[in-house]
Amino acid sequence: MINGNVSHWWQDIGAPQPRPALPGDLTADVAIVGAGYTGLWTAYYLKQAKPELRIVIIEQRHVGYGASGRNGGWLTNAITGGRGQYVKSHGRDAAERFQRAMNDTVDEVIRVAAAEGIDADIKKGGEFNVAYTPAQEARIRGFAAAEQAWKSTDLQLLEASEAKAKINVVNTRAAVWHPHSARIQPAKLAKGLADTVERMGVEIYENTRAEEITPHRVRTTHGTVSADYIVRATEGFTAGLKGLKRLWLPMNSSLIATEPLAQSVWDELNWSQGEVLGDFAHVYMYAQRTADDRIAIGGRGVPYKFGSKTDLDGNTPEETAKTLSEILHRFFPATRGAAIDHVWSGVLGVPRDWAATVGLDRETGIAWGGGYVGTGVTTTNLSGRTITDLILGNKSELTSLPWVNHKVRKWEPEPLRWLATKGLYAAYGMADRAELNGREKTSPIAHIADVVTGRG
Repeated sequence: MINGNVSHWWQDIGAPQPRPALPGDLTADVAIVGAGYTGLWTAYYLKQAKPELRIVIIEQRHVGYGASGRNGGWLTNAITGGRGQYVKSHGRDAAERFQRAMNDTVDEVIRVAAAEGIDADIKKGGEFNVAYTPAQEARIRGFAAAEQAWKSTDLQLLEASEAKAKINVVNTRAAVWHPHSARIQPAKLAKGLADTVERMGVEIYENTRAEEITPHRVRTTHGTVSADYIVRATEGFTAGLKGLKRLWLPMNSSLIATEPLAQSVWDELNWSQGEVLGDFAHVYMYAQRTADDRIAIGGRGVPYKFGSKTDLDGNTPEETAKTLSEILHRFFPATRGAAIDHVWSGVLGVPRDWAATVGLDRETGIAWGGGYVGTGVTTTNLSGRTITDLILGNKSELTSLPWVNHKVRKWEPEPLRWLATKGLYAAYGMADRAELNGREKTSPIAHIADVVTGRG
């Protein structure tokens, strides 16, 4: 079993050919910090709109090194932090527009991948979430009723027999499914986007770490880039920039990938249409059937490291791999004999209110997109298109969405945020164990944790 080495996705296709570091000080029209999805999509749409722009991307390691090359491969329509906060701040119509934009963004990623010849193993099979305890069943039925009150969710509630015919999860009591989701191979998408923007004339400099972003400048380990606009696309690594340590909390998420499974196993699982799979536990899991017939399944391992430290190469505690294997075997007993080929971790950015944001300060020239809390595969594309419109001064449907220029308060200083994060995930874990042991209603502990985190 491989532990770390970035991710199974990069192991599958091989690490990208190294690109040169920044050669020294230079001037550009737009400087983008971070060669993940947000940075690459922004470069793509900007270059499409104005080919004459000199666009420079600075990356501390290599293209897709962070969450973009390590995630679970869910191209789905979820609004980070949910629609409720936007109903309160902007009204129901604005929240509905946001949801339609996310639905459309799933199809936009698929469209661009096809148009640019990017083979990212995309299969649009929808998102399937299962409930397998009485408490989860109560939550999923309440969730389904609330979702079906919206025009653009297209969500179906499936009873146990219908759900098991779609994906045969042991002890299924009910499930929900909607069509606005696809499975992808994350590293293939990152590599394909990078190759595409380079062909368009975008410069990518790797092994160059940004140390500080100031108005119209990025100071790096290899020189300073001056530009009319600076795009901060650093997600979970934002805490490493001077002055931004408490902006977004770097949360760790971990995955395992099995060996390719036999057809007899897949016949038992009924999992054949490209659905991505999740559940209604408090510490939730996420999974996909890969193009080469593995199961990649993830969840929170060691969610937060003291002092906002970030992961390097994805090394993962043995206990985390064991926990994810137990979830896999509980869902699908037929996988008990399958080897685990790879385990890895990645870092994502968590704002204090769990709401992603995109924006531009025109005075400083600094734009940003991030705080996706694990929903970034789709949202990064919306970020890239929105940042493009903001920089070019286009008043569009995208620039009027309620997450634009959304600001949140900073996280608490240490040791408070470490203690809070550790305590909250311990509370969620206790609630899940109680439900697995027969508790029929959601634990009050989980309700309290939801309120503290901003999820309730």
